[in-house]
Amino acid sequence: MTETEQRGMPSDFPVAENAFPFDPRDPVFRANPYPVYNALRDNDPVLVTQVGVTVLSKHRDCVMVLHHPQTSNDQRNSALFQAYIKSSGVEDPFEGREPSFLFLDPPDHTRLRGLVSHAFTPRRVRDLTPLIEEFVAGLIDEKLASGEMEVVEDLAYPLPVRVICELLGVPHSDESVFKDWAHDLARALDPDFMIPDDVRKRQEEGFNSLRAYFEQLVAERRKKPGDDMLSALIQAEEGGDKLSHEELLSTLGLLLIAGFETTVNLIGNSVLQLGRHPDQYAKLVGDPKGLARSTIEEVLRFDPPVQISGRISMTDIVVGGQTIEKGQQAITVLGAANRDPDEFGATAQEFDITRSNAANHVSFGAGIHFCVGAPLARLESTIAIRTLAEKIPSFEVAVDEPVYKENFVLRGLQTLPIRFQTAG
Repeated sequence: MTETEQRGMPSDFPVAENAFPFDPRDPVFRANPYPVYNALRDNDPVLVTQVGVTVLSKHRDCVMVLHHPQTSNDQRNSALFQAYIKSSGVEDPFEGREPSFLFLDPPDHTRLRGLVSHAFTPRRVRDLTPLIEEFVAGLIDEKLASGEMEVVEDLAYPLPVRVICELLGVPHSDESVFKDWAHDLARALDPDFMIPDDVRKRQEEGFNSLRAYFEQLVAERRKKPGDDMLSALIQAEEGGDKLSHEELLSTLGLLLIAGFETTVNLIGNSVLQLGRHPDQYAKLVGDPKGLARSTIEEVLRFDPPVQISGRISMTDIVVGGQTIEKGQQAITVLGAANRDPDEFGATAQEFDITRSNAANHVSFGAGIHFCVGAPLARLESTIAIRTLAEKIPSFEVAVDEPVYKENFVLRGLQTLPIRFQTAG
């Protein structure tokens, strides 16, 4: 996996700054993009930008495009990408490289996703439940006596890192190294113009370090396979025509970063919204086992960890009376679609953990690219907020305005301090 494969041109978002009808670099926007999304959805739900990118914000339109069989995730099919290559004179950044399956179409996407999906079967996810419950309880118990917690540092990061490392077969002693790489690497999905030079340099260093780490770990697992996902992927590679070495490395990198960064954001967003809506947290405390899962679905709808997703049209597609021509890119604004009153009713702007159709959100995408790790993200987050409600009957966010990371696509909190008193 290389920097270029995960950032910039292989991303499913255009590099042009004027491809968006809003400024994703604006910290005020990142802290609360939803008023902008609401205005976009209500006034111009199928908007064509200056560079010919179609921005969709209605739930039905986003679902249609995400499901459409004649759309692509492969940037090489984009007219904007081809124009960039032609005008800049740069070599094709895909030449001799293997993008992760997130940016591939069938049949390669089908083949690679099929191999990875074995790690996220319902049985495999259920088997992780005792590990997750024990680890979450320990993380929260460590903070009970102090009466305060920094949610991102003390809970939201450690949990998914532990779980994805358990799945991949990464030694627990190495977990801390991934956190150092994760922050900058998570910005790899942001538009190219949003990446400062210093972050770009750190990303390159991080990708090189990550690749070197996995090369060493793969070599160790070849000699001594284990009961983990990495060993299973190596066996598939050695079986021939299933998984190349480059595909193995890019898949491992994608799973490590995407496998926990989105869950970090989901847990942080969940605690923030429950802190901002104490009446809803009181409901959860009253029935943590019964309402924890529906709470997570409502957070996914109301404040999703992934804000947008992109597709490239492989034929002319009519959406909302507007034609997306072959080769054009469409941006589906998930954060806007999730608050569409046509789908979620007059209370779409309200946070309600008992909402019956919250799971109709598109926060995990849709169609063949629906998030393969969704069951695990749901399980980790559900256990985290259920355990929080069982151990902490009330809490308050300890700052007026929490600080958000500079990321746009994978939007989440940088810190979230809370104060509380325990039942004892």
